[in-house]
Amino acid sequence: DLAHEVCDRNGWELVKTPIDWDAKNMELNSGAIDCIWNGFTLNGREDDYTWTPAYINNTQVFAVNKNSGIKKAADLAGKNVLVQADSSALAALQDEENTDIKALADSFGSLTQVPDYNTAFMDLEAGAAEAVAMDVGVAKYQIESRGGGYITLDETISSEQYAVGFKKGNEKLRDQVQKTLDE
Repeated sequence: DLAHEVCDRNGWELVKTPIDWDAKNMELNSGAIDCIWNGFTLNGREDDYTWTPAYINNTQVFAVNKNSGIKKAADLAGKNVLVQADSSALAALQDEENTDIKALADSFGSLTQVPDYNTAFMDLEAGAAEAVAMDVGVAKYQIESRGGGYITLDETISSEQYAVGFKKGNEKLRDQVQKTLDE
């Protein structure tokens, strides 16, 4: 809604473009897209893009089938856990400095990367995996859009902040977007 309003106020056409998350830098740097607005983590990437200020705090969680018997993260030992390629959840689970989360990830039967969360939930639904590590907002959306049947565990994997990211050096577009958001 915010992106739509920013575009309307500036006389721009909003084009929502799904991208391969692994190719986000190429998409942005080539000009195929002008910015990344949806769930783009600022933390750890501050110098890689031109950013708006953070607009939301986010956490990564585990989503599981509500009838799976999995109640806490430790119950995932020996289980197949899915995660989106090049995601914040993957980075957190592979973080050597966070020994507790790394030990948890090492206890999984497998940590399998998938291209997107729709695929992950189809695999979860089919029983090909027992959990999906993902952003809490996306988890809530996926669960609601499937009519329930899934829960997120109370324990979080990590937390971060979202912002709108632009090609490095594109302060002009960032400033116009931010000015409109401020209005």
